[in-house]
Amino acid sequence: MKYVELFGGIGGFSLGIKKAYPEAECVGYYEIDKYAVQTYNKNFGTDWKPMDITKVDAKDVPEHDILCAGFPCQSFSIAGKRLGFEDTRGTLFFEIARIAKRRKPQILFLENVKGLLSHDKGRTFATILATLDELGYNAEWQVLNSKYFGVPQNRERVFIIGHLRGKSGRQVFPISNKNTEVNQGKELPEQISNTLRTNYSNGYSNETYVLEEKREYDNISPNLMARARTDETPLIFAMRGIGEENTQTMEINQEGVSNTLSGVQKDNLVLEIRNQERSIRRLTEIECERLMGFPDRFTEGVSATQRYKQLGNSVVVNIIEVITKKLKEGIKI
Repeated sequence: MKYVELFGGIGGFSLGIKKAYPEAECVGYYEIDKYAVQTYNKNFGTDWKPMDITKVDAKDVPEHDILCAGFPCQSFSIAGKRLGFEDTRGTLFFEIARIAKRRKPQILFLENVKGLLSHDKGRTFATILATLDELGYNAEWQVLNSKYFGVPQNRERVFIIGHLRGKSGRQVFPISNKNTEVNQGKELPEQISNTLRTNYSNGYSNETYVLEEKREYDNISPNLMARARTDETPLIFAMRGIGEENTQTMEINQEGVSNTLSGVQKDNLVLEIRNQERSIRRLTEIECERLMGFPDRFTEGVSATQRYKQLGNSVVVNIIEVITKKLKEGIKI
């Protein structure tokens, strides 16, 4: 199976796909950010160069089975006029449509923020669907939350699968947001570990997060809580900016999963409880990697600022893996 990544970032799609389908081959990776390309090459042993997809001729994109893209959600200047393919000109979604029109991959595997569904009163999403239909793709979509896929983060994203008519058509969605498939038929535990340590060797079971009684790495707190509250005092805070007016209380929902570890920007801070004392600190880069399903130190080699940016712009690897497993059942290759 061959795939192409547009707006490839640090390879969240690639990592998730290869976890589910080790034989999969990335035949095209297009990313304009040189630091993201550096991180990708370091982890996948490749030698890609930064490239602006808007300057790539569609005929030069290698033939592939799956086109992957976490495309930026820009305003469609004339969205709502039902012009389909023409409506997307001037947006980065047009680059996906342009390449799909030429190469006709069996699957379009797309990701975006949940707000795409309601943007411009739904007209933007309607334009996307009309474009896919015009190009010969039947579309299905679902909003999935990463907190049900083995990472302690509330991150809702819409995933869109386009099936090329006559080539691929097996239904992928719905995937349970309770994630019984990922957790081997078990619901997530009522209490998640008080650390962000991930036991990858154990797979995606209800023991994915394990309790640490001692610090394994100096820059990882053993006291980053993510469990049900026992009183009215939140156990974790998320903050943007320094001013008190920017402080956001982190609530803990009834499933015992934090519902606001949703951003991994460089200024996100958490409340740490250590020996009954509370102090505000920033999430470390490794913690952010774990929040997104990446291995520890995946983004090492660039500045801290770039690491936070890269992770915040990526997809959650665990969700990509689950969807890819579903895709494998229906793709004809």
